[in-house]
Amino acid sequence: ARAHNNNNRRLINTIASTMGIVFGKIDVEEPKFDVMLHRTTKSGAKMSYDIRKYGVRYGAEIVYDGETGSPFMKLAKYIGVVGGSPENEGGTAVAMTAPVVMQNEKKGTSIAMTAPVIQDQSAGTKRMEFVLPAEYDDISKIPKPLDPAIHIVEIPAAVGAVHRFAGSWSQDSLENVARDLAQQLNNDGLKDIPAEKLVEQYQFWGYNPPFTIPMFRRNEIWIPLTAKQAQLLIDAYTQPDQETN
Repeated sequence: ARAHNNNNRRLINTIASTMGIVFGKIDVEEPKFDVMLHRTTKSGAKMSYDIRKYGVRYGAEIVYDGETGSPFMKLAKYIGVVGGSPENEGGTAVAMTAPVVMQNEKKGTSIAMTAPVIQDQSAGTKRMEFVLPAEYDDISKIPKPLDPAIHIVEIPAAVGAVHRFAGSWSQDSLENVARDLAQQLNNDGLKDIPAEKLVEQYQFWGYNPPFTIPMFRRNEIWIPLTAKQAQLLIDAYTQPDQETN
């Protein structure tokens, strides 16, 4: 009877956890950050955003051709959340974290920021990245992937603008959100960089699995900023009574 009750309790906990995820609950670790500015529509912005500051992080990533499909399952097998034993040296299970990062990678020669750049999206590749838990604070501690397509990378400390939104998305809709955020940053004082140049640098951060009801999903667009750009915005829009986290 005791074993039966324990099994029932585990089943109830599993169902409750799954239902929570369906309705947008996020019960995995995400990287720590400081909010340097909280810009809202109430303060006059057409699009709300935060300026966040992150420390050094580490990630497992795959660079891929968009036509070959998503590499999500490969990364999930590396950390061991699907497919049995984790596919890394030592078979070490690595906790799932959020967000999952996706970004278009551009090929070609680097050009100075002052030059206009026209780029063909079809000519680029994409990158998907799992940010690893904070316990992996040195690359020597991170289990090595068995899949040669997976690379362990150091994610440098960064500051950037983040817009949060819910719902379903497509590549086109993400670019539209990124474009709107970039235009808001331009309007708020970042006149030195054209909005289209900012759009080229955006990342999509996803926090929920596909079975989460779209209206409860946490989606984010991140556009990196320099320390000088971030400070310009902070100085311009921080209210006297506004506190940073």
